[in-house]
Amino acid sequence: MKDLNETSLADFRQASKRSRLATRVNEANPNHHLWNNRGTWWCHFTVHRPDYTSERVRISLKTREIERAREYRDELLKSLCE
Repeated sequence: MKDLNETSLADFRQASKRSRLATRVNEANPNHHLWNNRGTWWCHFTVHRPDYTSERVRISLKTREIERAREYRDELLKSLCE
């Protein structure tokens, strides 16, 4: 996961300290929260803020391999839920 943009993640974590991550996991779909944009995998999810606004977040996983994208997604979502 070190390939991810650490500045973007740090900014997101700082801004979302009181926010709630909204994720729906479809166990039947191993690629939940993943999207392929011209061969590069991205993770996308929604954050709900305390002021009742929401933000759609998209973070490049910087890989073309689906297995690695799934690993990065799992690490990313786990780190944001802590």
